[in-house]
Amino acid sequence: MEEELKCPVCGSLFREPIILPCSHNVCLPCARTIAVQTPESEQHLPALLHPRSPAPGAAAAAAAAATPGPGAAAGSTACPNTECAAGGGGDHADKLSLHSETDSGYGSYTPSLKSPNGVRVLPLVPAPPGAAAAAAPRGAGPASSSLTCPQCHRSASLDQRGLRGFQRNRLLEAIVQRYQQGRAAAAAAAKCQLCDRSPPEPAAVLCEQCEVLYCAACQLRCHPARGPFAKHRLVPPPSHPGAPGGGDGGKGAGGGRKLPTCAEHDLENYSMYCVSCRSPVCYQCLEEGKHGKHDVKPLGAMWKQHKAQLSQALNGVSDKAKEAKEFLVQLKNLLQQIQENGLDYEACLVAQCDALVDALTRQKAKLLTKVTKEREHKLKVVWDQINHCTLKLRQSTGLMEYCLEVIKENDPSGFLQISDALIKRVQVSQEQWVKGALEPKVSAEFDLTLDSEPLLQSIHQLDFIQMKCRVPPVPLLQLEKCCTRNNSVTLAWRMPPLTHNPVEGYILELDDGDGGQFREVYVGKETLCTIDGLHFNSTYNARVKAFNSSGVGPYSKMVILQTSDVAWFTFDPSSAHRDIVLSNDNQTATCNSYDDRVVLGTAAFSKGVHYWELHVDRYDNHPDPAFGIARINVVKDMMLGKDDKAWAMYVDNNRSWFMHCNSHTNRTEGGVSKGATVGVLLDLNKHNLTFYINGQQQGPPAFENIEGVFMPALSLNRNVQVTLHTGLEVPQCVKQPKLPNN
Repeated sequence: MEEELKCPVCGSLFREPIILPCSHNVCLPCARTIAVQTPESEQHLPALLHPRSPAPGAAAAAAAAATPGPGAAAGSTACPNTECAAGGGGDHADKLSLHSETDSGYGSYTPSLKSPNGVRVLPLVPAPPGAAAAAAPRGAGPASSSLTCPQCHRSASLDQRGLRGFQRNRLLEAIVQRYQQGRAAAAAAAKCQLCDRSPPEPAAVLCEQCEVLYCAACQLRCHPARGPFAKHRLVPPPSHPGAPGGGDGGKGAGGGRKLPTCAEHDLENYSMYCVSCRSPVCYQCLEEGKHGKHDVKPLGAMWKQHKAQLSQALNGVSDKAKEAKEFLVQLKNLLQQIQENGLDYEACLVAQCDALVDALTRQKAKLLTKVTKEREHKLKVVWDQINHCTLKLRQSTGLMEYCLEVIKENDPSGFLQISDALIKRVQVSQEQWVKGALEPKVSAEFDLTLDSEPLLQSIHQLDFIQMKCRVPPVPLLQLEKCCTRNNSVTLAWRMPPLTHNPVEGYILELDDGDGGQFREVYVGKETLCTIDGLHFNSTYNARVKAFNSSGVGPYSKMVILQTSDVAWFTFDPSSAHRDIVLSNDNQTATCNSYDDRVVLGTAAFSKGVHYWELHVDRYDNHPDPAFGIARINVVKDMMLGKDDKAWAMYVDNNRSWFMHCNSHTNRTEGGVSKGATVGVLLDLNKHNLTFYINGQQQGPPAFENIEGVFMPALSLNRNVQVTLHTGLEVPQCVKQPKLPNN
C-alpha cells in the first residue's frame, strides 16, 4: 500500500495532499514547485516556445538553485525549494509565490531537477524586485497561473486563490498519518535475527531470498553485496500485521475528529453532494444558487452508493488476487516437477549411454549439456513468470489494502473526493489480469527422446528428437460458444492447455438428426464451424477430433444440438429478381414492373411440417399474385408455377387456381383483397402442400408426393404489396375446405 501513499513529484509520503481536477493527488509544497505562470499574450504559444528574456544574474541564480549545499543529502534534490522541505508556505507561496521560470529571468535551458519518480520539475526561485516587469515583453497582458499534473499531464488553471482553490484530501492525509505511526511501531518491533547482543539491534533490512532480518552491522558482516549474495534483494523490514491501520479499526479516523466544514462557509457542515461538480456542498451554498441547475443529492446516500461501487469493484480484484496466489503455488509445484523430470531424463540418458561402447562417452557429455540447457530454459521462463506475476500481485494487494483503508473512513465528503478515481483504478487493475495471464508458459515435461538404435559408425550423429511424434489429444468443445439458429448449428472447440503435440487440422462429424450414422461435415484448421441446411425440429449429435502426421486423435465428448421447432426467415434479396423491392427488414415485398417477378425466402426445407402466412397490404386493379414453394433455380421473370421448379396457388379477387409446369387445376371460389391473409402449409412428412385464405383451407391439398429441398416463394407485380409472417405454429383446427368448381 505504501506506493499509493507516495507523492508522484517528491517520491515521499504525502504531506498536505491536495486533489487536482484530474482526481490525482500531489503534496501542497510540491504543487508550489511545479506550478507555472504564463502571460496572457503568450498563452497561445507552446510551453517550450515562450520567449524568455534573460535577466542579469539569472545564470548565477539558476546555478545556485540547482547546486545542493555542502550538507545536502544525495536524494534531497527531489523537492528543491526550502518551502517544500519545510512543508510550510503561506499565501505568498500558495499563489505560486507568483514567480515562474519566466518571471525569474531564466533562459530557455533552465536547470531542472528530477524526482525519484522520474518527474522533472523546475526550481522555484523568488524573482528579484522588478525582474518580472523587466522580463515581460512590452504589451503583455496579466499573467495566468497553471499547474500540470505529474501523472496524467493535464493542465489546470488557477484562480485568484492560487493553490488554495484545490480541495485538501483529508482522507488521504489521515491514512498517511496512520500508516506512518504503524510503520514506526513495526520498525521498532523488528529485530535482527543474527545479533549476538542482548537485546538484538533493530532490523535494518530483510533479504527476500534468505528471509532473514539483519541490522546494519550484521548485514555487512554476514550478507555482503558480493559473490553469491550479489543477486539477493534487500528490502526494508516488513510492516507489523495491522500496523498500517493503526489497530484502531478506523476509530481514530472519524471517531474523535471534527466534522469537516464548508470551505466557503466555516460554520456550515457538508450535508449535500453536487454530482455535476463532484464535490460536497452545504445548505448555504444551495441557498446562494451556486448549484441551482446541478444534480444535488444527499451526502449520506452518495457516500453509501460510491462505497458499494468501490466494494463491488474490489471484490473482482480480490478474486483475481486469489487466483494469482493459487497460480503462484502451481508455478512453484511446476518448478519441482521440472527439477524431478530433468533428473529423470538425465538418469535415463546416462543409462542409455553407459550401455553403449566407449565411443559414446564423448557424445554423452554433449547430450547431457542439451538436457541441462533445456531445463535451465524452462526454469528461467517459469521464474520470469513468477516474478512478473508476483509484481502484479504486489501492486494489486497494495491497491486493495489502500482501498480497504479508504472504506474504513467515516468521512463521507473526503471519501467522495477520491471515490470516482479510485473506483476507476480498481476496475483498471482488474482488467490487467487478461485472459491467459494465469496459465504457465511452459510445461514440466521434457520433450526429448534419445534414439539408441543406430550402428556404431553413426554414434557421433546421435542427437535429441526435439518433439515426440504423437497423435493429438482430445479436443475440448466450448459449449458456451455452441448454438443453434433456425436450421443451422455453430460449434466451437479448442485444444487442452499445455498441449505440445502438433495439430494439422480437425474433423467435425454430425449424425443425420435421427440417431443415424455420423458423417464428416468439416475438415480443416479452423476451430469454429457453422453447418446450414439442417432439418427443423431435429436433434443432432456432433463430435470433433484432431489429426497430424502421426495419425488421428480420439473423439471429443458428444454435444447434442436441437434445431428450432419453427422456421424464422425473410425474403432473400440476393436471389430475388432485380425488379423486386424489399423493405421492413426484408419482410415486405413490392415490385417495380407490371410483369410478375419471383422472390424466394431465406430458409430451405427438406423435412418436417412448416407454416407461414403472407398479408396482402395493397391490392389494386385485380392482379394475380402467386404463393407457394420453389427450387433454388426457379425462373424468376414470370409467374410462379409456370415452370417445373415451382408449385403455387395464384389468386385474383374472386377465385384461385393451383399451378405447376404451367398446368392449371382445381379452380376454387374465393379470392383476396387488401387486408387478406394467405397461409402456406408445407408438410414434408406427408409430402403435400396446402393453402389457406383468411384461416380457411382453399380447396383440397394442392400438391402431393413432393420430395426434395424447397424454399418459400412468391410472385407479384407492381399492383400488389405483401408482408411475410414466419415463426408460426402449425394450425391445429382447420375449417372445412370449399368445394372446387368443376
